[in-house]
Amino acid sequence: MKEEQQPLEGGPSVNVTAPARLHMGFMDMSGDLGRRFGSLGLCLSQICTRLTVREAKHGESAVCGPSSDRTLACVKALLKSLNLERQVRIEVEEAIPEHIGLGSGTQLSLAVGVAITRLFQLDIRLMEIANQVERGGRSGLGIGAFEFGGFLVDGGRGDDTLVPPVISHIAFPESWRVLLIFDHVRQGKHGRDERLAFSQLPKMASSQVSHICRLVLLQVLPALAEADYDGFGDAITEIQEIIGDHFAVLQGGRFSSLLVADVIARLKAQGIKGVGQSSWGPTGFAVLDNETRAYQLLRDLRARSDIDDTLSFMVCKARNRGADITVRGSRLPNSATSS
Repeated sequence: MKEEQQPLEGGPSVNVTAPARLHMGFMDMSGDLGRRFGSLGLCLSQICTRLTVREAKHGESAVCGPSSDRTLACVKALLKSLNLERQVRIEVEEAIPEHIGLGSGTQLSLAVGVAITRLFQLDIRLMEIANQVERGGRSGLGIGAFEFGGFLVDGGRGDDTLVPPVISHIAFPESWRVLLIFDHVRQGKHGRDERLAFSQLPKMASSQVSHICRLVLLQVLPALAEADYDGFGDAITEIQEIIGDHFAVLQGGRFSSLLVADVIARLKAQGIKGVGQSSWGPTGFAVLDNETRAYQLLRDLRARSDIDDTLSFMVCKARNRGADITVRGSRLPNSATSS
């Protein structure tokens, strides 16, 4: 996380910019070694939740901007859990689109939690905030994206785990780009439907678990360290295929959107690597080894007349740092909340 303190302007306030993330797959859906899940993810630039929090001197807490109902519900739950009788006003300037696989709920909740604890000078660590806002139950990627950025691996849940620990965060090559594929008609599973789906998942074969873990440790991470596009892309694609087939019974196929699946198939036929679906989708992704190639592919896709008009595309950079936090107001210490 990057934190700044600025002079007082219109009363104390805290601004938080929390980045979106891709969830690129699980490592262990069996839990035979005592830890289940374990996740791979990538922090993104250009898609974020940005909000500003001030104290409300009169009246109830209020929120304006996108995702305002969700934000207000988070505010009320957090103030209640912290036993705070004070109220806040929040302006949401930008919000990660909800339920499309980009981590909107976790980033919004952490942004609200960090902003409020900074504003009221509460000495609460980020992991404690995550617990307060009930985030990080299955994956630690959202907390890792908020704190570190870059490419992340979490170690899954053990019997006594509160938030799955981030066991690796490594910088993503600056020259690489990520093409995102959006299906604006569909949403991924969330809430009760997601919990039910996980309860119905079959156990993953130990041979598949072992293979995924080997790919992560001996191909994905070394390839990133050496900026080896082919090695990274081949491994991510293979992991995505294994995970997609495992979840197929619950999402109707390897991908939750048939339209996204069709685009991914076209990209693979062109030799594009590092392709897959983020979380429950429907958002798809493809990794490109340079900006020129990424934008040429973007132009080609947008120009095609045989691609459904409910799809859209975007090129992103990875983000190799976590959230930005700006504290305005001389009464607010810069280190009010430790991470």
